[in-house]
Amino acid sequence: MESAHYFSAQPAGPFPRKPLAVELAGEPRKLQTSSGIFSPDGIDKGTAVLLADVPSPAPLGNLLDIGCGWGPIALTMALKAPHARVVAVDVNERCVTLTNENAALLGLGNVTASLPGDVDPDLRFDTIWSNPPIRIGKDELHALLLHWLPRLAPGGSAWLVVQKNLGSDSLQRWLAAELDSSFTVTRESTSKSFRILRVRKASR
Repeated sequence: MESAHYFSAQPAGPFPRKPLAVELAGEPRKLQTSSGIFSPDGIDKGTAVLLADVPSPAPLGNLLDIGCGWGPIALTMALKAPHARVVAVDVNERCVTLTNENAALLGLGNVTASLPGDVDPDLRFDTIWSNPPIRIGKDELHALLLHWLPRLAPGGSAWLVVQKNLGSDSLQRWLAAELDSSFTVTRESTSKSFRILRVRKASR
């Protein structure tokens, strides 16, 4: 069960580590998890669809995971693009800690998880992957996406997984209307009640 307060900055209660065995980038991995975070017991359905359906991230440059949880997306990006720099962000401090700890467990020196405000505002990203936190509310979600998506580098792409019954089609229309003309927004695939949306930034 996901915690009702996984989007809190500092979840209440103790912060014990628990072992977590999952498959990432085609191999079994031994990681750790805890309570008070999103999907603490494994990879949620939406993230699983994203990881299965999107192409590999840019092999070089900066990659971004928005809403990292315990790290499945950021860790997969780092495993698939070992020469790229992976930035993972979450408002939940436990998620930031766990993602950094799990990167260390896998020997991934190219992952840095932090709170959103600690990311260099001038940094631009060649690939963004996200299972965005739809349940934080529409206004908060829109603000989150408009903070990060305009930071795509020229020629870069963001891939978002959104459940159909949680408004994926309306979100696609909203993004297309809100982002400037250098961006295109498309629906790339549908799988198990989830849509994969792609936001592309034009090359110069």
